[in-house]
Amino acid sequence: MSRRNVNCWEFTNCGREPGGSNTAEGICPVAVEQRVDGVHNGINGGRCCWIITGNIYTNTEQVLYKLRSIACLDCAFYQQVKKEEGSQLRVVAGTELDSMKSEPAPAGSTP
Repeated sequence: MSRRNVNCWEFTNCGREPGGSNTAEGICPVAVEQRVDGVHNGINGGRCCWIITGNIYTNTEQVLYKLRSIACLDCAFYQQVKKEEGSQLRVVAGTELDSMKSEPAPAGSTP
């Protein structure tokens, strides 16, 4: 049986996952991004939210990528996942989502 880890919407209690308490603001794309389902043993993008455009730090395409990256690196959830995953932490650009599940983590991919 594989372990189940906390997803970002559970950690932050944002309520923007499908069926959540705050969906009036819209469902967060992290909670429905299926291309990364299972990464870090999470549901959809729930364990790699820092790579998904439209997470709680930005709702625009790559315009705020740099600012989002800084905010994500300081995020308590990111720090928790980084600690739990260690050298297996996946940090990629959004354009690499399709291949993320099938490829091993590149050496030195941890920030």
